[in-house]
Amino acid sequence: MSAIEDPAAAPVTGDEGEGVGAGTGRDAIVRAARRAFTLRPYAEVTLRGIAADAGVSPSLIVKRFGSKERLFNTVADFRPAADALFAAAPDGLGRHLVLTMVRLRDELRGDPLLRVVFSLGNDDERTLLRERFREQVTGRLAASLAGRDRELRAELIAGQLLGLGATLSLHRPDGAGSRTPPERLAEVYAPGLQRLIDGGAG
Repeated sequence: MSAIEDPAAAPVTGDEGEGVGAGTGRDAIVRAARRAFTLRPYAEVTLRGIAADAGVSPSLIVKRFGSKERLFNTVADFRPAADALFAAAPDGLGRHLVLTMVRLRDELRGDPLLRVVFSLGNDDERTLLRERFREQVTGRLAASLAGRDRELRAELIAGQLLGLGATLSLHRPDGAGSRTPPERLAEVYAPGLQRLIDGGAG
């Protein structure tokens, strides 16, 4: 059964038996897979190509993930990013979102959310990514908000996060956003997010 047919398929994530620094190879594979599945249709992506981009052997990808379908499921999983993004109390969530987005972009060497917008896959693949995003990011955020229009506010917050990521990507490596310290970026961008987080409460 393919990743498209079985969105709940669990990715293989263990690093057993890989030795010290085992996570590095896995992280490189996931980064390369994100690039591949974002830039090319699913059918054109190969494990050999991902392996070459990640600097690992195709057999290591098979050992870690089992198949291209399961690797795609990992790429289509927004839960790790959501766990990091939403790990703050509501009254400080806006600032936390900005700082965490910047940190994740550095750690992942890419944006943790933008693949939902730029994926070039077929309709089934794009639908899966969007469904996952709505469930794991927008829906989760909406459930944590208080007050009126929670779903609307969650969608607008998610849109602003995507906009932040797109802006930083568009103007890299020497744009003003890239040159601005994360704390200052949060001072400028977070208040708008925080208003949406707080809006309608009470």
